[in-house]
Amino acid sequence: MSVPYSPPAEERPTPDLPTGAKIRLLWSYARPHRRILIVGLLLGLLGTAAELVTPLVTKSVLDGLEVDASLRGPVTLLAVLLVAGAVIGLVQAILLGTLAERIILAARTGMVRHLLRTRVTELGTRSAGEMVTRVTSDTMLIREATTSSIVNAVNGLVGLVGALVLMAYLDVVLLGTTLGVIVLVGVLAGLLMPKLAKAQQDAQEEIGALGGRLEGVLRALRTVKAARAEARETSRIAGHAERSAEKSIRAVRLEAWAWTITGGGINLAIMLILGVGAYRVAAGDMTVTTLVAFLLYAFQLMMPVMLLTMSLTAVQSGLAAAARIGEIDAMATEADAATAVPATATTAADAALELRDVEYRYSPESTPALDGVSLTIPRHGHTAIIGPSGAGKTTIFSLLLKFLQPQRGEIVLDGRPFADWRLADLRSRIAYVEQDTPLVPGTLRENLAYAAPDATEDELWAALATVRLDHRARDLEHGLDTVLSPTTMSGGERQRVALARALVTDAELLLLDEATAQLDGLSEAAVAEGIRRQAATGAVVTIAHRLSTVVDADQIVLLEAGRVRSVGTHQELLRSDELYRELVAALRIATAPEPATTT
Repeated sequence: MSVPYSPPAEERPTPDLPTGAKIRLLWSYARPHRRILIVGLLLGLLGTAAELVTPLVTKSVLDGLEVDASLRGPVTLLAVLLVAGAVIGLVQAILLGTLAERIILAARTGMVRHLLRTRVTELGTRSAGEMVTRVTSDTMLIREATTSSIVNAVNGLVGLVGALVLMAYLDVVLLGTTLGVIVLVGVLAGLLMPKLAKAQQDAQEEIGALGGRLEGVLRALRTVKAARAEARETSRIAGHAERSAEKSIRAVRLEAWAWTITGGGINLAIMLILGVGAYRVAAGDMTVTTLVAFLLYAFQLMMPVMLLTMSLTAVQSGLAAAARIGEIDAMATEADAATAVPATATTAADAALELRDVEYRYSPESTPALDGVSLTIPRHGHTAIIGPSGAGKTTIFSLLLKFLQPQRGEIVLDGRPFADWRLADLRSRIAYVEQDTPLVPGTLRENLAYAAPDATEDELWAALATVRLDHRARDLEHGLDTVLSPTTMSGGERQRVALARALVTDAELLLLDEATAQLDGLSEAAVAEGIRRQAATGAVVTIAHRLSTVVDADQIVLLEAGRVRSVGTHQELLRSDELYRELVAALRIATAPEPATTT
């Protein structure tokens, strides 16, 4: 079987999305909560309005001192504005913080839902650890970009414009001085933003590669230790961490420059206002109280400008995350064909499943993994599929489960083409034990009932007894409710749990991919008995390199180079097929045909 090369995660950069597409993706997470955003925005505008009025009230207090007027009204208004601003800020912070967590929740659940519906071929060349990093780490970067940054940007813009308008009301000359500095600061900070987004995206890519490598190393930890490769793997994973740190440090420096330019620009504006304002006061063109009020607005400019800078830097982080999240959203998901309809009752027929001239290639330039395969699997009985490595055995199973789609020919179940079957209906009739026999996180009970949540306890114990695992299960600390871990059970025991899980479903079609590879002789004999029992009521299809597990099959399909070479029983193939005899001899199985019986 030829599989096209795909570079590992650390060699495959995330395709960059246009900025508009990233912004639309970020907004898609915020849009369902736009009412709360509007409330937060209104609160922010109220707080901004209170801040804008404060310098004018302060000016009236100072003017009142000059003429010895009553200060009770202005001072009371000033106190009300300060208290109101604090309360509004508190409510807004709680509201936006809660909204941010809800957006992260929606993003994570949406990504998980999409990943679990993604086609197997889409995820086949991607690291599971990298995908986990995108769900856990990247979603944190969209938090501020989709909540506080929106409100901060609007508030900052309103605060900036409002302050400038009131500055113009106070003195146009000082306003011109201030605007010159603001434009200069905006241009310099704007030049840094694309570089900041790129640095943050590169840092997240390295974190994803780190997660992918670490997940793979921990899964193969025994092999790593046996090969004395701890130092090498530590160095390799540390390399990703170091490159991520380098990119993050670059982002930190760029962000620090943005903040420094902003703060320095405001300080420069204040110095110029003091100099020019003092000259204008001395010339009699403005009053001291006007200069004080103008300076207060200049100091207030610090907040909206900082808010704008903060929102811009948060948006850059969000855009970096959006590119990586968008790559997941772009993965093709499984979907029923337009012709698919709900399944009806099983029709009576001798052939449950047929492959008709099926061809499949893993890439256009590769040789066919299956080349014109035609095969009939009876409704009852045991069919074994064997052949040299790369003959196409696992590809057939992937096609039967609709993980893959044939590029020529068709597969028919109960007289209906696969395209007419809904995925849920098709897979509900199939039980599958994959080659790696993974356990799902959870208890033994949850593993056994994974595909049959309504199974009774008696059915669970019966399946365990069939694979000779019932005594081992009773010895566990909490029986069926024992939480399984990699050290709870041996490889052979995990394989038997996977077999028992398939038997619990009592499916019409049982697919076993190397399901006895790690079993001892006694366990293998028990499994063989379970297969015979299942074959009496349904169809069992096995893939095995250990021919001892399939010699009793009702039919054996011998594949070679993606084609069906021979079909027959063990004895028939021994007599008629040289390749079969070579496979049998290589595994030290008796090759002598059974003697003819006489009557």
